[in-house]
Amino acid sequence: MAMAEGRQSSDTGVRKYFFFVKEEVSSDWKDLAFHLDFRRSDTDNIAGRNRDDKARCMDLLEEWLKCNGERATIEVLMEALSEANLQSTVDGLKNKYPELKTPKASCSRQERRREDENRFSETEEAEGPSVKDVFQKAVKKYYELKLTYVKPLIWNDNFTLTLSDIFTQLELMQTDEKRLKTSVKGPSSGQGTTLDSLDDLFNPKYSRAPRCILIEGEAGGGKTTFLSKEALDAVSRTTELGRRHDIILLIRLRDVREDETIEEMVWDQCVPATNGVNKESIGGILEKNEPHVLFLLDGYDELQPEARAAKQAIPNLLDGKLYPGSTIVITSRPSAGVQHFTRPDCQVHIVGFSKEHVEKYVRQYFSNIEIPELGERLTTDLRVNRIVADLVHTPIFLLLVCVLWEEDQEMISTGTMTGLYNNLLACLVRKYCKREGLDMPTEALPTEVADSLLQLGKLALEALLKNETLLDLTQVERENLNWELLLKLGVVSLEVSASKWHPRKQLDFSHKTMQEFLAGRYLAHALTNQGIVESLRLTSVSKALELSNLLQFTCGCDSQAAQAVMDELGKLSSKEFLHSETFEFEEIKDQCVTPAYGVKPGLWKSAENYEMFLLLCLNILNERKEPGVLQAVSGAFPVIIMNLARHKKQQAALQYYLENVRSSHLQNKVILSTVRNPVFQLFQYGPTHTFREDEAFQYLQQLFDSPILGLQLDLEMSYGKFGTPDQTARLVAVLKNVSILRALYLSSTGLTPSIIQPLVQGFRHMSLLEELYIDNNQDLGDAGMDVLKLGLASVPHIAVLHLVCIGMTAVGMSSLAPYMRHLAGLRELDLSCNEIGDTELESLAEILPALTAMRVLVLKITHISTTGMRTLVSALCLLTRLIKLDISMNRSIGDRGLKYLANILHHLTAMKVLNLSMTGIRDRGISSLVKALPHLVQLQVLDVSNNNIGDSGIVSLVETLCQPSRLDMEQNPSCDESPTTDPHCNTTLQELYIGRNSGVTGAGLGRVAQLISALPALTALAMSGPGRPPAHLSDTAAMALAETLPRLPALERLHLRDISMQPAGFQAMTQAAKEHPTLYNLG
Repeated sequence: MAMAEGRQSSDTGVRKYFFFVKEEVSSDWKDLAFHLDFRRSDTDNIAGRNRDDKARCMDLLEEWLKCNGERATIEVLMEALSEANLQSTVDGLKNKYPELKTPKASCSRQERRREDENRFSETEEAEGPSVKDVFQKAVKKYYELKLTYVKPLIWNDNFTLTLSDIFTQLELMQTDEKRLKTSVKGPSSGQGTTLDSLDDLFNPKYSRAPRCILIEGEAGGGKTTFLSKEALDAVSRTTELGRRHDIILLIRLRDVREDETIEEMVWDQCVPATNGVNKESIGGILEKNEPHVLFLLDGYDELQPEARAAKQAIPNLLDGKLYPGSTIVITSRPSAGVQHFTRPDCQVHIVGFSKEHVEKYVRQYFSNIEIPELGERLTTDLRVNRIVADLVHTPIFLLLVCVLWEEDQEMISTGTMTGLYNNLLACLVRKYCKREGLDMPTEALPTEVADSLLQLGKLALEALLKNETLLDLTQVERENLNWELLLKLGVVSLEVSASKWHPRKQLDFSHKTMQEFLAGRYLAHALTNQGIVESLRLTSVSKALELSNLLQFTCGCDSQAAQAVMDELGKLSSKEFLHSETFEFEEIKDQCVTPAYGVKPGLWKSAENYEMFLLLCLNILNERKEPGVLQAVSGAFPVIIMNLARHKKQQAALQYYLENVRSSHLQNKVILSTVRNPVFQLFQYGPTHTFREDEAFQYLQQLFDSPILGLQLDLEMSYGKFGTPDQTARLVAVLKNVSILRALYLSSTGLTPSIIQPLVQGFRHMSLLEELYIDNNQDLGDAGMDVLKLGLASVPHIAVLHLVCIGMTAVGMSSLAPYMRHLAGLRELDLSCNEIGDTELESLAEILPALTAMRVLVLKITHISTTGMRTLVSALCLLTRLIKLDISMNRSIGDRGLKYLANILHHLTAMKVLNLSMTGIRDRGISSLVKALPHLVQLQVLDVSNNNIGDSGIVSLVETLCQPSRLDMEQNPSCDESPTTDPHCNTTLQELYIGRNSGVTGAGLGRVAQLISALPALTALAMSGPGRPPAHLSDTAAMALAETLPRLPALERLHLRDISMQPAGFQAMTQAAKEHPTLYNLG
């Protein structure tokens, strides 16, 4: 009877606090459940039998009281609330119930925790493996409670998602035979392998499982969500990562502090405070089970600078100084510096939802609200609405789009990013007003809401400029911002840090683009034009690209703001593109249209910057189709370069640009490509269908549906397939509306004589055509040359003609050559990979003297022999403006053929590039070249690789090249006095290829290593050995080469294949290469 009375008293005592706790805790009831030791199955049952979170919380408290009886005291409850980061509820209880301010002497959870720790330590000493089991179970339970459920809609407590509902995809690209690395191009690149998990990285075909996997993605791209799902799947052993590892440790790096140890991070973030684990026991567990430990490190870019420094725990873990046998998966934004401490075995790019997953998600959402037909209409709209389609790869944003569609289907069809976000914001405000019983103004937002959003925009901007996405709640409160109102709107959510021992609360935006929109809205509406410029601090094109969405939203919100931003972007373009001495525009242009492998990183980055900057300006033009913005865009670029297949979103802006810009701005202005992935296609076998012809023609017909006065166009349509003559006829019909078609690229398009005929007939509409590329169309053959020759008279201004690998033989050459005689402006002719041979080389030699403008002649793999060279040189000696000659891969030229060429080189003093690779030359032939080299005073590139030259020939060649030319002596009279070069130097030669010569030995290469310091302008040096066996470079020679590298300050590529070295020489060489400031390719 006494026991019953005691229990009744306890019930009455603690139950009186339940209503207050229920009201305060609400949606955080699962956190409280965890710290009251409820299992996941228990919380699932409670969730299922109650309609909302407050009811669930009350049910939880009643169950806890029922199960614990007199042990269910208010002290235990208050401690659980505190450990669940609900200290505000504890403080509220003490304020409402003064009796709770006086501590009682009952057994607390802290005392029980100390007992548990002692018991845990004793167990560790006595039982060993069972300690790991206890630890594993604690981690699993902790993750299941913390990570399983997501409540994305602040206004709907009943809308709960599991992480299984929010999944992302990975895009991987194999970079060598053993490992995998990502494509850096993003969702639409088409490069790489799409995965649903990381399991494929543990495929047995790879030599070993990766130790470090780097997952990169932009802010808001789903990296944290993905890693949370990986943690849950791993502790449940449903993935290969989970099956291979017993201990799964998810660490949020933004909560890591300076000097914090790995053990302290695990203790703080990976286990509950009540299971008895201490730092000492964690260290022992990790050491004993190191090969089975998986570290999931989230957000390297958010790691505090102090904790990122050398000798800190995370850098030491990455470079293997701590737990080298463990496995690491680390997420980061691109270029955050992970590679400073480790070289990841695999690099992965987060893409987000695939199209299929987007449609599945949409159907699921509208099925849940019982309007499935709306879901079907939205999936249809997303296939054509490019602006929205680019955004919905992120799960949370897709959810918001579904909400917007549910309210008003017209609200996502604005045509601009700013219009879409304005509608989304208005939708969230209407929902808030409806819930709160407030009137929603028709013309503007409620005053309190509008003021709060502008305040939030100011903080959003400050965070963006510091590359941050979270707002610390204490800072928000110092600004007197009504953050609770913003939570109810749904533009931000309240995030509690993963750290138990130093917790903090932060506001997180629903998506990074929402942060950028609110910041741009603040810039446009709250600041003057000068204030916008000062706030943005746009010091470079790279900085502008980092803030591209912010700039786009700022311009979309206000016309004057758009003008201010575009004025600043115009200044950047003028500085970095229009008037820059280092901007190599012609090479940049080629990279933007058809990028290729083997490009030096600086050039690739410049091309990428130019392309992305152009797209940014077109995006701004799409937001504000106004004369002032149009004028600013038209003046910002020497050329508008666009790939229509990759940049569909910008087509509307481009069309507006073409239709409205004054014709005077169109000269030298527009280069278009329909190639999807030319680089990727080069390494594919079989047919190449890189664009749908109907789609490509549709783009072009929309752009050129009427004549555009003054338009000068370069059109790249390579790597597709013209299946019928009708398709080329359609192309001609489109191009009639182009005033000046300057260049036409139709390489690898399946051209045949019948298919090319409509194009050739259409040449009469392209009379100003300057460049024609029809390479890699083998089916053209000699019959195709019979068709092509009839059109050459219609294009007399042709300056570049590429007929590479088109199936032409001597017959086709003899047929075509006479019709080329009148191409007086022809500067570049490439006839490579055709079986022309010696006989009909005569027909080419006959017309070459008439082509006095010729500067580039490429005859690679054309079956020329010594006889053909004797015929050719009689014409070559008259081409005094020739700067490049390529006769490589004609093995029958030999020494005599080279001697014929050497005898006329004194006529070709403008020569800059000479390619004699694989022409069958030996020492005797090279000696004739050596005698003629002093005449080539402007020579920049020489290739004599893959021949039969021996040591004496190579050394003699390099010795001659190292002598200063007359041009050097004239332009650099102080060369002899320069402290950075040898007393005798050649500052003209930039690339030298002497490798793979069958007669060269290590001794010859060693002598070359001693000489080349006299070539300080070299950017590329290939001096590989002859093959098998490799040439051996002695320590003396290797060290000489290592000492030479600092004296080649411009060197970017060094090829040393098939060369063996001893350890000391190899170490000196690799160290010198590592320290070289510009060397990026050592092979």
